[in-house]
Amino acid sequence: MPRRKVARFRKNQRFQMTINVIRVGHGYDLHRLEPLAPAGQGKPFVLGGIHIEHNRGPVGHSDGDALLHAVTDAILGALALADIGQLFPDTDPQWAGKDSSHFLRAALGLMREKKFQLSNLDATVICERPKIGPVKEKIRANLAQLLGCDASQINVKGKTHESVDAVGEGRAIEVHCVALLTSAS
Repeated sequence: MPRRKVARFRKNQRFQMTINVIRVGHGYDLHRLEPLAPAGQGKPFVLGGIHIEHNRGPVGHSDGDALLHAVTDAILGALALADIGQLFPDTDPQWAGKDSSHFLRAALGLMREKKFQLSNLDATVICERPKIGPVKEKIRANLAQLLGCDASQINVKGKTHESVDAVGEGRAIEVHCVALLTSAS
């Protein structure tokens, strides 16, 4: 191929290349768990938007869904934005008892606004009780629906703290989450 054609081909090829930007965010949340009052008073145990039968409920300003809080923070972190506590402070009465899917939808709106999409999400839920295994697929399906993606892009693992500290004694729940975002085409 003559030099002139090669140079023209390379110039045109350069304009056709797209660069995928990849962003990783880590989310973390911890909530104290309090025994529910005999009359059923207190916050029910909610994880990933799923109500789970348990004799304890989270202490928190919103509904206390530690998994949705960690997912929200992972997305916000990947976007290099303020965290959930800054955007939805627990000093603001409008967030009291609020369903945590509201915070997640707000983070997803910011993600789309910045032209990113979720590639995959990996979450680790750490608690002694309730056991995550029996409800894991239901949580994955609900997260996929909330995130607008396929369940194959979501992983949820349940771990214990081997009776160490407040989490290991069943007095708290801890969640770590990593989200991978890619630039939307």
